Amino acid sequence: MGFYKTLKRRKILFINIFLLLYILINLFAGDRGLVSYFEKKSILGELEKKQTNLIQKNKIMENKNNLLSQNLNFDFIDILIRDKFKYGKEGEILIKLND
Repeated sequence: MGFYKTLKRRKILFINIFLLLYILINLFAGDRGLVSYFEKKSILGELEKKQTNLIQKNKIMENKNNLLSQNLNFDFIDILIRDKFKYGKEGEILIKLND
């Protein structure tokens, strides 16, 4: 009986303690907590770097496509033929540089 009496008298104190613990646990360890926030922030940074890299590659490919589609750029075609088919003129020395 003594336990129930103290529980009734300190009911608000126990409720406040449990609510405080619940809020603190969810603040740090929940899906929308502090730890999750920093993890998602680092993932966002990586994805932004990947996006800028893909945008740059897309611009390069669009530029190459434009050189081959509307007005043919014979210098670019010459570069492609020399690169893909290892073609060169007689007496010409080809030097392959690693990219």
